[in-house]
Amino acid sequence: MSDTKSVSDCKSLARSLSTKSLGATHENSNVAVYEGDWVWLKKFEPGVYHELRQSTTSTLRKMKDLRNENVNPFLGFFSDCGIFAIVTEHCSRGSLEDLLRNEDVKLDWMFKSSLLLDLIKGMRYLHHRDFPHGRLKSRNCVVDGRFVLKITDYGLNDIVETQKCPRYPHPPGELFWTAPELLRDQTLARRGTFKGDVYSFAIILQEVVVRGPPYCMSGLSAEEIIRKVKKPPPLCRPTVAPDQAPLQCIQLMKQCWSELAERRPTFDEIFDQFKTINKGKKTNIIDSMLRMLEQYSSNLEDLIRERTEELEVEKQKTEKLLSQMLPPSVAEALKTGGTVEPEYFDQVTIYFSDIVGFTTISALSEPIEVVDLLNDLYTLFDAVLGNHDVYKVETIGDAYMVASGLPKRNGNKHAAEIANMSLDILSSVGTFQMRHMPDVPVRIRIGLHSGPCVAGVVGLTMPRYCLFGDTVNTASRMESTGLLCASGLNNQKHPHD
Repeated sequence: MSDTKSVSDCKSLARSLSTKSLGATHENSNVAVYEGDWVWLKKFEPGVYHELRQSTTSTLRKMKDLRNENVNPFLGFFSDCGIFAIVTEHCSRGSLEDLLRNEDVKLDWMFKSSLLLDLIKGMRYLHHRDFPHGRLKSRNCVVDGRFVLKITDYGLNDIVETQKCPRYPHPPGELFWTAPELLRDQTLARRGTFKGDVYSFAIILQEVVVRGPPYCMSGLSAEEIIRKVKKPPPLCRPTVAPDQAPLQCIQLMKQCWSELAERRPTFDEIFDQFKTINKGKKTNIIDSMLRMLEQYSSNLEDLIRERTEELEVEKQKTEKLLSQMLPPSVAEALKTGGTVEPEYFDQVTIYFSDIVGFTTISALSEPIEVVDLLNDLYTLFDAVLGNHDVYKVETIGDAYMVASGLPKRNGNKHAAEIANMSLDILSSVGTFQMRHMPDVPVRIRIGLHSGPCVAGVVGLTMPRYCLFGDTVNTASRMESTGLLCASGLNNQKHPHD
């Protein structure tokens, strides 16, 4: 800000904060920009602060002198355009109440105890500087970007009192953090007391432990809770399960909300007791987060290793399935995005077979029975293929097509491999029975032919490895015009051209 002056008193401080320096601050906005940084405006009722009183200026000077990492710094008092506000640093993670309500943030006990220790250290510092807070609650404990808790709204009671600001009754839900003696005596409540701050800390401690609003387990209305707290017996306090925090922590909380103010410990005593709760362990939030990250990283490595092994198994299954649908060399080329050029083979042998009377069998069978028949028969044929140097090209309906000599050339062995395979298939058909027609024999017709052909991949969606040429056509005609091959080897015909 170009017109910022050295701050020697509160009046010059007020002049240094202008609407221009705060950027586009609207009446309904509590966030502004001052010297390039975000700041927070704690606004007062308009029309009250036409002029700051001398006692108010003294309080503001005391606030300006406070320096502690757990006390949100006071930057100045803003008075312009009908807006009157205390200016403090803006903490990006909001209030402690916001953090506790945010279920996306995981809070273990070390995380919680770090926040509580920050609160204890901040209140201990304020009390050493003779600053009772008087308004302490989870809403005015703010958390910065490094998860450091800082206390704000300190000194407001003094400012409201010295400026003679009119007092308005608080809703019952805003009084949960107020000590019973302050509920009974409004004079004490206006200034705040050290013992009253200890009571407020105990209610915040309950919020952090159960990660819920004050008295969230009671089931009573806010009006009834305040009435019971103000006029015991019976004593009305929040309920905390023993397993939600260390036993010493719950005992400390009960001491801090004692009905008798003189029995409540000071924040020096609270600090000493709280250190023993963690048994000397560091409660730095960064250390806690790093420890959580290390554990997460270790768990993540194990998870990645398991998932990688599972992925490798699935990859092998996929590659095996793909190699059964396409030749391995073709499959590799397609996986890398390459094109598969048609290939010429000068010597191959082609095998065709189909089921005799398949049309009649289909007419007398249910569709599911036809599928079961073909699946059973061709599973039997597929088992035979594993013992020979052949390649299953495809099945269409009841037609079964096999080749040898492609896609892997095998010299002059292709005819013998196909012939031996055919004999084994005939032998296996001899013992085959249809599930739904066990008394009806299954007969197949086979055709073979040797010669040249061209093989290539057709299509991009569900690509098929297809064979073309006169050899394929001749083998098909040999099958359709050949003799029937029943469940024995008596009527076999094995043409070799």
